[in-house]
Amino acid sequence: MIRAIIVDDEPAVAGIISHFIQREHLPVEIVGKAEDGAQALKLIREKKPQLVFLDIQMPVLNGFDVMKAAPESGYIIITAYESFEYAQQALRLGASDILLKPLEYKQFLQAITRTVGWNFTGNGTVNSILEYIHDHYAEKIELNQLSQLFYATPSHISRLFKKYMDVNIVTYIHKVRIEKAQELLLERKCSIKETAEMVGYESLNNFYKYFKQYTDKTPAAFCQEQGVEVENFGHQAAEQ
Repeated sequence: MIRAIIVDDEPAVAGIISHFIQREHLPVEIVGKAEDGAQALKLIREKKPQLVFLDIQMPVLNGFDVMKAAPESGYIIITAYESFEYAQQALRLGASDILLKPLEYKQFLQAITRTVGWNFTGNGTVNSILEYIHDHYAEKIELNQLSQLFYATPSHISRLFKKYMDVNIVTYIHKVRIEKAQELLLERKCSIKETAEMVGYESLNNFYKYFKQYTDKTPAAFCQEQGVEVENFGHQAAEQ
């Protein structure tokens, strides 16, 4: 699990970052929040986070001062200012990425994976399995297949994943698929049938089953709640 802190004098930013982490089920634990540079330095020294989401313009000490004083952490800069000089200085001080406000989900996820790769846990095999799942969630993924790919018995892989992720592999795969399905329904306005196929469900009934299990709504109800019109191909049986 990656330990991270959020440093920003706008409380809404911390809420958005936390939401994005939960949405993607990223193994990132927010262990502290600060609203100015002095608080940030204190938190960094106490919590020793591997990752810091850092604003530049803050009271007391700015983001550059924080980075100079605590160069051992990894930094993703979050700023409202699109400035080449800011970007240059941040990268010179070791920032791995720079995100502009308002934060966008896709850019945020890309920044996380660029910064830490899939090294979310203390176990290399689990990290590799996480990367494989997020790259191949739309394909059929089975324990025997993972066993061959990662040179371990199915039972050992199951135990490892459960130990480090606190959830079994099958459950995690379904969570990833349903999160991707929500994204497709909202952003690309794919039909429900197309969405099911794109995230790896051959059976529409199974798609409805897991969608409702993880969101407490049918796909059609989810879309209606979000104000998105999609085709459901009259799949009335699955809606019931």
